[in-house]
Amino acid sequence: MSAAGAGIGRASALAMAAEGAIVHATDIDAGALSTLAAEHENIHCAPLDVTDAGAISAFAATAPIPDVLFNCAGFVHDGTVLEADDAAWEATFALNVRAMGRMIEQFLPRMIENGGGSIINMSSVASSIKGVTRRCIYSASKGAVLGLTKSVAADFIGDGIRCNAICPGTVLTPSLKARMAAGGDYDTAFEAMLNRQPTREMATPEDIAGMVVYLASDESRVATGQGFIVDGGWSL
Repeated sequence: MSAAGAGIGRASALAMAAEGAIVHATDIDAGALSTLAAEHENIHCAPLDVTDAGAISAFAATAPIPDVLFNCAGFVHDGTVLEADDAAWEATFALNVRAMGRMIEQFLPRMIENGGGSIINMSSVASSIKGVTRRCIYSASKGAVLGLTKSVAADFIGDGIRCNAICPGTVLTPSLKARMAAGGDYDTAFEAMLNRQPTREMATPEDIAGMVVYLASDESRVATGQGFIVDGGWSL
């Protein structure tokens, strides 16, 4: 799995390890990985920049064949289409979409040879599901993730491969906390985020990790090609 150092990725690694899975966790932040590995004996960590095609290939060559591939890495660009330059478009799609494609390209053939498995991609309700202000590039990239997910699911369903996406809403991750603090008034920003939640509750990384565990398990064996919305009713 990618982006396991913090937030949803970290919570998911711990949740899967708690269920008995052997988790091979990657992240670009080696320091975050070292603390993660110390939390559970089933978690094995390796630094990985998923925007580096060569690094993905080298990692895949030494990693065991997975039963589950969880693509979690992503970046939230803030801005409208008029505030989106070429560099922002390219960087966002490189991390949010192409990196997932490369991970799938590297591991999918081996998963098929091994009898199949589950691929889980991180999308968002800010995609083709719901228009969100100041999330133009991000939403475009996460819509592409849904398209990627459905394509992989359709192409390889006969090979025992399931491919699904998770579409969270607002999740109180370290990344979101940093973005709220960057505006200079964390409390006001937090209240604004909370106000858009019909449940009046902010989701946590652990809330999303439960869906990851479900899609990784045989309990979801007939689910494929779907985007599972976990957003506290925001998209209703």
